[in-house]
Amino acid sequence: MGFGRYMDSCGACMKYTLFFINLLTFLGGLAIAGLGIYMIVDKTFTVKILGTSLYTGAIYVLIATGILVALISCFGCFGAAQEVRCMLVTYFIIIFLIFVTMLVGGILGYVFRDKVETSLRISLESELHSYNTSSEARKTWDDIQNGFECCGIEGYRDWRGVLPDSCCKAPRPGVAYPCRENDPNRWVQGCLTLFINLVSKNAAIIGGVGIALACVMLLEMIFACALANMIE
Repeated sequence: MGFGRYMDSCGACMKYTLFFINLLTFLGGLAIAGLGIYMIVDKTFTVKILGTSLYTGAIYVLIATGILVALISCFGCFGAAQEVRCMLVTYFIIIFLIFVTMLVGGILGYVFRDKVETSLRISLESELHSYNTSSEARKTWDDIQNGFECCGIEGYRDWRGVLPDSCCKAPRPGVAYPCRENDPNRWVQGCLTLFINLVSKNAAIIGGVGIALACVMLLEMIFACALANMIE
């Protein structure tokens, strides 16, 4: 297929620019999906304790969005390379819908950002109270305290004098011993603060990547619309 009203050089420039932008978007989509997978695989106990929160749902949405963006980018690359107008129009519509969805999701995430700490505290308190009666809650707290090197929600006093062994660093690897409040190997910091820091760090990374991806998607829509109008 050729180009219509404009010079061939202009159309070719638009074509290869759109192809290159889609390649970047493809890599960005894979990076976002990879980040979401890392947050689940590397911090399985974090995801468990956040199982009913908006944060956990956002991780799965993040993975799905990253994969979808990568697939759509392949669609856009093919449409630009083969100069198929109907594919470019379809591509524009899909990118526009994803762009609007990301915009709405970002606004909702900003609005509900203050609910994260409350949700975390409620989940941690529930698991803490079930520590002695539920093996699942016990494993969750032991994984959290060993993984984050912390003790309790705000500190060791949350355990009311009976500290789990996971509140202390074992003197030798694989050797457990009773943990006491005055133990020099006891973890000092509470887990809630470390959780909030982790959430804030991941949110900042996700937000930065999301803004960059939204800007690229905006360029994609402009170039796809222009290129579709050039094709006869």
